[in-house]
Amino acid sequence: MALKEIRWGFIGCGEATEKKSGPAFSLVEGSRVVAVMRRNKEKAADYARRHNIPRFYTDPVELIHDAEVNAIYIATPPSTHATYAIMALKAQKPAYIEKPMAANYDDCARINRIVKDMGVPCFVAYYRRYLPYFLKVRELVETGAVGHVLNVQIRFAVPPRDLDYNSQNLPWRVQPDIAGGGYFYDLAPHQIDLLQELFGPIIEAEGYKANRGGLYPTEDSVSASFRFADGLPGSGSWCFTAHETAREDAIDIIGDQGKLRFSVFTYDPIQLFNAKGRQLYKPANPQYVQLPLIRNIVEHLQDRAVCTADNISATPVNWVMDRILGKL
Repeated sequence: MALKEIRWGFIGCGEATEKKSGPAFSLVEGSRVVAVMRRNKEKAADYARRHNIPRFYTDPVELIHDAEVNAIYIATPPSTHATYAIMALKAQKPAYIEKPMAANYDDCARINRIVKDMGVPCFVAYYRRYLPYFLKVRELVETGAVGHVLNVQIRFAVPPRDLDYNSQNLPWRVQPDIAGGGYFYDLAPHQIDLLQELFGPIIEAEGYKANRGGLYPTEDSVSASFRFADGLPGSGSWCFTAHETAREDAIDIIGDQGKLRFSVFTYDPIQLFNAKGRQLYKPANPQYVQLPLIRNIVEHLQDRAVCTADNISATPVNWVMDRILGKL
């Protein structure tokens, strides 16, 4: 499926599209946004006006079947990812889905079956793989800066958000029927995807979850252990109701010649500890962080490159999360 020009239709145009992705689609040669959809007509019209997009819809079916649209970006909560992706793929239009790929592993498998049956590509927004910051992490690991890697550890802790205290109007990210889980299901995918990009597939995973803060029904504290295919062990801990003083965003890669520490969300300087002492690296990322991935997707659809941030590489992330949460 080689397309000369990629004409995108957005299903969902909320905050993420404003700050991370939306404008990037028009910064890539051969790519432009021609339609957006949001259920709130006023917000859809406002988004289209502000971003110079010709048309807007309140019905996803109408957008998918717009003859001018030949690729679909799905930027809705995870509970609708599978439905909209399958609709797009059956209409012979490539899909680009926000992470996680779906609200559970089974829905990922459903999408995969349709991709295979229809022969239409599907991509998932694991854009951090493509950012200069994480490419530097990969370079340091692959050039042996820490030697033979022995262990991997994820540590993440943040205080509650203001909206978490509003029990009558909780954010969708802590409503499991919409998000697939709590904040773990929203944030851990990026961490798990990066580690699988570096070290291959995780083939064993288990965990414990708890709700210690009582602010919302989903888990707010998770501990996990996992193992990669080559035997490398890893562990992780996540807390979403921590005190401010406990705030942490770190992944440690421990080797027989040193340690590498980096963050996933705050982009703190990468720290390398080895016989040479402590070295810091802080590569600059683009203004719109999804730009490198979107460029790769466009080039893939034009038959000029291969994008590996696809449904096949994204599905194991959901498998690992569902194993950790006891859903599989």
